[in-house]
Amino acid sequence: MKTKAILISSMLLAGLAPAAFAQQGTVSGAAGGAVTGAIVGGPIGAAVGGVVGAVAGTAIDPPPEKVVTYVQEQPMPADTVVVQEKVVVGKPVPETVVLTPVPDSPKYSYAVVNRERVIVDPQTRTVVKVIN
Repeated sequence: MKTKAILISSMLLAGLAPAAFAQQGTVSGAAGGAVTGAIVGGPIGAAVGGVVGAVAGTAIDPPPEKVVTYVQEQPMPADTVVVQEKVVVGKPVPETVVLTPVPDSPKYSYAVVNRERVIVDPQTRTVVKVIN
């Protein structure tokens, strides 16, 4: 009975820990993944969880508030690019989408796709934030 309670607690923690650490970036993602992996799978789980957490933390690291504010304040163009794919965080925008650099923040560009403003990593074209 005690083993069952520990297993259920571990599974619940495994489900919650990645969400808690997702917004903290690579270091926190790695730490959270390692802790979760250790609880669920011992030392091997810690190693695997650390790698998975680091990747997840890197993928969804949000842009600074000044970048978000800058993009929100830009005028909406009269004609926007329309793509068939849904624009989501973590996925690249198509090559047909023209990216506009964010001044003083070379790590970020933006575009308006399907009438939504998106902030993008210009090196990988990966969406880091969708602004509705």
